[in-house]
Amino acid sequence: MHTNGRQVNWSFPLPRATAGVPLGNGNVGVLVWGDASLHLTLARAGFWDRRGGTPFRSRTTYRDLRRLLEAGDEAGVRAAFAPPDGQPAQGRLLQQHGGARFVLSLSGWHPERAVLDLAAGLLRVEWTGPRAVTACMSIDLAMQGEAVWCAWDEALAGMGVACVPAGELQRDDRAERGIVPPEISVDADGGGGCVVQRLPADPALAIAWRVQGRSLALATALGGSMDEDPAVSARSRCADDPGEARRRSAAWWSAYWADVPRFDLPDAIVQQAVDLGLWKQAGLTPPQGVAAALQGPWMEDHRPPPWANDYHFNINVEMVYGPCLPTNRAAHLDPLWRMLRAWLPELRANAAAFFGAPDALMLPHAVDDGCRVVGSFWTGTIDHACTAWVALMAWEHWRHTRDRRVLEEIAWPLLAGAFGGYHAMCEEREGRLSLPVSVSPEYNGCGMDAWGRDASFQLAAAHAVTRALQQAAAELGRPIDPRWADLRSRLPRWTTFGSPQRIALWQGRDLECSHRHHSHLAGIWPFKTIDPVAEREVVEASLKHWTRHGAGAWSGWCIPWAAVLCARCGAADAAVAWLHWWQAAFTNCGHGTLHDGVEAGLTALSGPWPLRPQASRDGELMQLDAAMGVLWAVCELLVQDRDDHLAILPSVPEAWADASFDGIRTPGAFLVGATVRRRRVDEVRVLSTTGGELAIAPNLGPAFTVDGVHHEGTLLRVPTAPGQHLVLRRMLDVCSL
Repeated sequence: MHTNGRQVNWSFPLPRATAGVPLGNGNVGVLVWGDASLHLTLARAGFWDRRGGTPFRSRTTYRDLRRLLEAGDEAGVRAAFAPPDGQPAQGRLLQQHGGARFVLSLSGWHPERAVLDLAAGLLRVEWTGPRAVTACMSIDLAMQGEAVWCAWDEALAGMGVACVPAGELQRDDRAERGIVPPEISVDADGGGGCVVQRLPADPALAIAWRVQGRSLALATALGGSMDEDPAVSARSRCADDPGEARRRSAAWWSAYWADVPRFDLPDAIVQQAVDLGLWKQAGLTPPQGVAAALQGPWMEDHRPPPWANDYHFNINVEMVYGPCLPTNRAAHLDPLWRMLRAWLPELRANAAAFFGAPDALMLPHAVDDGCRVVGSFWTGTIDHACTAWVALMAWEHWRHTRDRRVLEEIAWPLLAGAFGGYHAMCEEREGRLSLPVSVSPEYNGCGMDAWGRDASFQLAAAHAVTRALQQAAAELGRPIDPRWADLRSRLPRWTTFGSPQRIALWQGRDLECSHRHHSHLAGIWPFKTIDPVAEREVVEASLKHWTRHGAGAWSGWCIPWAAVLCARCGAADAAVAWLHWWQAAFTNCGHGTLHDGVEAGLTALSGPWPLRPQASRDGELMQLDAAMGVLWAVCELLVQDRDDHLAILPSVPEAWADASFDGIRTPGAFLVGATVRRRRVDEVRVLSTTGGELAIAPNLGPAFTVDGVHHEGTLLRVPTAPGQHLVLRRMLDVCSL
């Protein structure tokens, strides 16, 4: 069943591991999975053990780091970025933690399929019982609040419910971290209870549950201070009226689906990825939630979440939030901007200490919710493109919405601070500017060969920031800093290697192997400082070399990035093929989004080869960035921002004979749609939400009509008024008659 190009219900086998079907509201996350029983893995975003974080400014300076690197002093580098004393033997203390697992079971019955009702925001689980009888259970997460309700058919009466705290499943690990076991209290009638997990130096988390007839209520509460007992709040939320919560949630979902674009694509795999991506976006990044980390509110219960479920700013946060703009949900960025606004004094102090530059900001690549550095990965900590990329996201927020508050309060200070850092790094070299110490994310890890002069990733970021600053200053009426033009004219846009010349990682460092970060190609996308057509020789040589090394060491989020690179360079069929491969290699049977490949042979980042019976994997690594990246990639396939104009389906996939979409938000604050018939763009629809010049290449041939008026040429430039609709149509020809 479809409504406006969107399938209302998606049905698939229930996953058998913790990377289950997600329900979320930005604060609370539920992963639904099972085997003989149904498992609900419940977590609360923001449940941090913040011990062990390191303020960046306590580490070292750019000048001292350069001296250590050029001297080959590895011991000195490692000492400068060493973790704090007192870390546990198995790793860092700084970590988000999961909550609890609820096990629902009934003798003779087992859960079999999950059915997502996208329109209503509900999950239904189909159970199979004796003699193949079926019954249904619905699971509903309040979009405002912290409560979850399950209700089941009469056939499932007598359903048993057991609570297994994550602290019990991870008892040894948490003991090593100095975390006390959870406190569990069960109601006198056995129909409910509460589990409280306390931390050594941070507020506790409480999870309450209550069974009433054929329903189960679950609720979380995070303490506001060390002294606060959140159990009372959690128990109170269990008693909330589910009917009222359902009405509020239904209204939220109705507004959400009315806002986001409508896609009607002939490719079932891509259509499903879009629909499920929009579902996950709603639970991961809503305005009412906390800023989304690597796994958002969805955290495993049997082990600590990978990478601490922290904030990675060298691609992951950007990929999580990137599609919010083209999918017309700019308000989803608000939690991120609130967090970054609160960090600005810390970012300024970081840069003052590291660069000695009072006008700079510096954002390390992996931090907690207080901007404390997670781990000791020095190349990530000094990766200044983290600051630049998030600044450019804020700039894109303004370009897509014309929200002046975002431009003044977020984009401008971040852009100016990112430039201040790059300017402080630059030195004069042979009549031009150069970055003497720079990195390309995670290439060569954190070894002494993991850096070099003029990394292409950093060069592209610096140029994108400076270009944005010049435009932002004009918009805000601020003075033009002459350093901007100087950097743009004298800092290389990329570094080259080999013959034919191709884009290098940094000076003297070619791409030598398959690598998950395509960062040396960031000038193509996301920074868009390289026009693939104008620079086709170096771009084609670079892409061929990149393709030759292949995807053998890629993780899940690498695939949508590769798809966008292909789409930006006219290879639409390659882009679609990558999206198909992502679904096959990096999603489970319930379409859970995985960091590692589902099976050996697809990528080196996977489990062991099944050559021995005892070979097994320790569960699945669930991470949300790739699912959001795929959603972003599809938007890029359909509509591209080409510096001074919009390009509609610049390359139509061969198999897409008929397709349509509406409501993709673009720079200029336009909402764009198009219809493809017989593999040609036949009609383009534009709504101007704020007015302004529309510059668009609609791919309608050498001439087309604009609201019925003949237009010659492939590019249209026209002023628009707020609320104005335009319809562009292909001219009739013999083939279309």
